[in-house]
Amino acid sequence: MTPVDRPLDTGRLDLDLIPTHVGLILDGNGRWANARGLPRTAGHLAGEEALFDTVEGAVEIGIKWLTAFTFSTENWSRSDDEVEFLMWFNEDLLLRRRDDLDAQGVRMRFAGYMEDPRIPDRNREHMADSEERTKENDVLNLVFAFNYGSRREIVEGARTLASRAASGDLRIDDIDEDALQSALYIPEMPDVDLIIRSSGEHRLSNFLLWQAAYAEFYFPGILWPDFDRHALLDAVVEYQSRDRRFGTADDQPDSSP
Repeated sequence: MTPVDRPLDTGRLDLDLIPTHVGLILDGNGRWANARGLPRTAGHLAGEEALFDTVEGAVEIGIKWLTAFTFSTENWSRSDDEVEFLMWFNEDLLLRRRDDLDAQGVRMRFAGYMEDPRIPDRNREHMADSEERTKENDVLNLVFAFNYGSRREIVEGARTLASRAASGDLRIDDIDEDALQSALYIPEMPDVDLIIRSSGEHRLSNFLLWQAAYAEFYFPGILWPDFDRHALLDAVVEYQSRDRRFGTADDQPDSSP
């Protein structure tokens, strides 16, 4: 029985404690392929199926923001063949999945350094077209963190604020957390509630550093191609068991969700 055929047991969930924003670090595609004697590219293909089954699970659970770390600024150091495949794969993925996501009410968004000349123009065009086609959808914001590095995002935001201050458009005293948030790739992106990293690794790898200030972490210990909507539900159930105090004392009631 496939994950799609097996009903999602949403009765396990507290519908009042659904995380608004979940981040996904899609780790282990290459190791999954190597363990089966397959090329690394086969792992990325299997990882695509895992991602979009997870997206459908997020829609069913009621998650409003899902950010997937699909290509980091550090991934350019991989072999030329793998980088070329990932550029083609991203383009092909958009063309094949866009209409289906649009029909489900999913808004597609992209966060990252899009002016990088190493990104093929075709990729940028398809990303812009996908954003435009789905911009009115409100069931789920699906963010592809593509050519993304959180440190770069924060530095670019700081440069934007510095430029505004230098031009007299912004007072130094007005630079605060809200001001920096407004200068990030997607200013309206809410803080991430839950970050899931597959494969057994336990690190952020330069992902959503600003947005993850109070995130809960979940490490399922499986490679990404083995993840699915049921694994997402398990992660959300575990998240709902956590005591999120946001800096308050153990015995002090917290009104935050």
